[in-house]
Amino acid sequence: MVHEVLHPRNWKATPGYSNGIAATGRMVFTGGMIGWNGQQEFETDDFAGQVRLALQSVVAVLAEAGARPEHLVRLTWYVTDKREYLAALKDIGQAYKEIIGRHYPAMALVQVVALVEDRAKVEIEATAVIPA
Repeated sequence: MVHEVLHPRNWKATPGYSNGIAATGRMVFTGGMIGWNGQQEFETDDFAGQVRLALQSVVAVLAEAGARPEHLVRLTWYVTDKREYLAALKDIGQAYKEIIGRHYPAMALVQVVALVEDRAKVEIEATAVIPA
């Protein structure tokens, strides 16, 4: 493991995220990545499909700094419909594992009224730390 996962011993295990991460090194921050491609075109209105594209964008931006998915320390997800997110969890999990792997940084998910792009269903901000 690249970073230290922070999880109190007497707490229940978390499904697919960490409560905290301790890391030292060069910090990399992404803007909010939404479910469109690099040409800013939506390829799908499917929730999990947009998550897949947003995660691919996160990884692409990290790569520009020499960072990899295992360097992620935090993801903040903004979704327009919590129910749609929950209904798509299986497909989201599959996309996550294919793109990020089995690395689970600290995460938060917030339902919002809308995102700037009307077709966007999810926006993901990422923070990574490349070890010194």
